[in-house]
Amino acid sequence: MSSLTINADRLLGRIAELGSLGRDTQGRLVRVAASDMDKLGRDRLVGWLEEAGLDVAIDRMGNIFGIWQGDADAGQEAVMLGSHIDTVIDAGIYDGCYGVLAGLEVIESVKEAGFAPARPLVVAAFTNEEGVRYSPDMMGSLVFAGGRDIEEALASIGTDGSVLGRELERIGYAGRHQPGFLKPHVYVELHVEQGPVLEREGIAIGAVENLQGISWQRITIDGVANHAGTTPMSMRQDAGVAAARVISFLADRASASPTPTVATVGTIAFEPNAINVIPSRAIFTIDLRDPNEMHLREAEAALAAFLDDLAASAGVTINAESLARFEPVTFDAGIVSLIEDGARAAGLSCRRMTSGAGHDAQMIARIAPSAMIFVPSRGGISHSPDEFTAADELVAGANVLLGVAARLAAD
Repeated sequence: MSSLTINADRLLGRIAELGSLGRDTQGRLVRVAASDMDKLGRDRLVGWLEEAGLDVAIDRMGNIFGIWQGDADAGQEAVMLGSHIDTVIDAGIYDGCYGVLAGLEVIESVKEAGFAPARPLVVAAFTNEEGVRYSPDMMGSLVFAGGRDIEEALASIGTDGSVLGRELERIGYAGRHQPGFLKPHVYVELHVEQGPVLEREGIAIGAVENLQGISWQRITIDGVANHAGTTPMSMRQDAGVAAARVISFLADRASASPTPTVATVGTIAFEPNAINVIPSRAIFTIDLRDPNEMHLREAEAALAAFLDDLAASAGVTINAESLARFEPVTFDAGIVSLIEDGARAAGLSCRRMTSGAGHDAQMIARIAPSAMIFVPSRGGISHSPDEFTAADELVAGANVLLGVAARLAAD
């Protein structure tokens, strides 16, 4: 298997074709979960799985699996590869899609080479990884790993008022299998880095050894609306100013921290949202991340204490609602070493690294040894149409995945 390589033209062609599906009238890629645009991508993926001779299985969450049993004994746990094909709004073409299509390419390549795996090989495309339309993100893999009840997940209300389960039925992807019907022996996810480290350091492959914990909260601050011109500054209960103080606190604390904690306020809305009215309400979201659970808890505690003090000093009422909370993940050391060995055997530079973004691998790591492979992202840009990874880098990453999967499937 050492001389086996993937079919580069086939992989790159599929990435480009999938990237052309699910665009709106403005040309933006908007393949959000369980939408009509998502159906276009799903249909094409299933077509490719069938053309490759794989058994296609879909669970009730809409997770799609292409299964090659080969000559492996029935009941053997599978080597699972994959990621997701849903996107953010105005997305690039690589995030998630690369991992799914590279997983398919790996299976096709080993099939065509006459490789007889001791274990089945499976490529997975998980539902609603991005969490744009339904919350939380990584929902499909979370349910598959047993971290959330299927009925609760299917009852999720989208940003547009839709119900996830009904939308999956409408687009034809409410499968019959119970989530978790397929038990992975291991899981490996190939992904673009979505950050600047590999490009900046001139490294070809990232062997991802851990992944940051994530804490999402929605903060609601209630003050008092009043006239912007007649109300003295000393007599205001300004929800907008209070929100600004929270944002400043988070940025200052994260910037000064000796830990790699990051903090982001990604959405904000004022009420009544008028230029000449003091805001009576501010609603915004906070995204806290750190690869160390203790440090993440410290950041959460510091925020909670600051909110208590701010409520008293600013004369406002503050409510904090947890939207999602995932602990940091340490990936399987053996698989990480295999990734390093595979990269170096191919003459590629490699470094161990932490993933700053959330991925399906962090959910599957709950039930099976898991790890990730990163390839560079130009400028560290992702969740944008400017997302780009060069063709030779995409092919190199897929070939490393091929070598790792072949080793794991021979076990």
